[in-house]
Amino acid sequence: MVGKLPGLWEKFFELSDQAWFSPVFCSVRRVYNALNAGPLVRLVTEGEFDVIVSTHFFATEVCGHLRQTGKLRSRLVTIVTDYDVHRIWLSAGVDLYLVACEYTRERLVALGVDPQRVRVTGIPVDEKFLVPRDKQDIRRKLGLRPEAFTALVSTSSFGFGPIDELAELLKDVQLILICGNNKALAEKIAARKNPLHKVCGFVSNMEEMLAATDVMVTKPGGLSITEALSASLPMIFFSAIPGQEAGNVAVLERYKIGSSGQSLSDIAAEIHALASSPERLAAARSACAALARPRSVEDIIRNLS
Repeated sequence: MVGKLPGLWEKFFELSDQAWFSPVFCSVRRVYNALNAGPLVRLVTEGEFDVIVSTHFFATEVCGHLRQTGKLRSRLVTIVTDYDVHRIWLSAGVDLYLVACEYTRERLVALGVDPQRVRVTGIPVDEKFLVPRDKQDIRRKLGLRPEAFTALVSTSSFGFGPIDELAELLKDVQLILICGNNKALAEKIAARKNPLHKVCGFVSNMEEMLAATDVMVTKPGGLSITEALSASLPMIFFSAIPGQEAGNVAVLERYKIGSSGQSLSDIAAEIHALASSPERLAAARSACAALARPRSVEDIIRNLS
């Protein structure tokens, strides 16, 4: 639905976030989960866990319902992995919500969650993204020009989005272009043999890519945003999925982070502006650093006892 009928998905997303529709939607979810969640139910009920940590609304709904019906005694902690929050995350069986930022906390409280059950910890990020790295050394390692302003273009493992068109508009900028599993796209861009463009397929060293970069063009998924924030990396968003990704963009705009809704020529112009203005780039990096929570995992662990 997201890929083929995004307009329909947007309407469904908005409808399912309405309070009056919630009982109907919850009943449908219960039936769906009953048909699909058997292995999960057996795992959590037989495991006798002290704490269950959920990072997805599906697991939260299943475990929360089990707690409400007395079939599960484990403490249930839910980590909301987006910056905005949809009503689908709500469950009366959750003991504690851990969220990305103050806005997310306020949104949950507005939806009726007890403020004492919501704490701001940040979204967990792998420790490899927190290792200090010298930007010029990493660029040399990756075969890039160490002194050149560098932009990273990364959408998803499927290589979605107008990566090819953007590369054409930024012929004079050093780019890291991650095409994911889209081999045809990677081959097409690589055939131009632009010495400023490093073309990659699926990568497993994203932490190095971020460390080598001055600005990132990306889809606004919660984890991608969090990884970029941990590197104080300014972001330009495109091809946001209606619903959760559009919500992430709206929240970050409140914190003066990222930009969205631009044409490809506007994105290219913004990248050129950042490349030519150290002051503007520094201000954007500072805004990212202010929202980042690089020690989120430590804070989350402290909240599990």
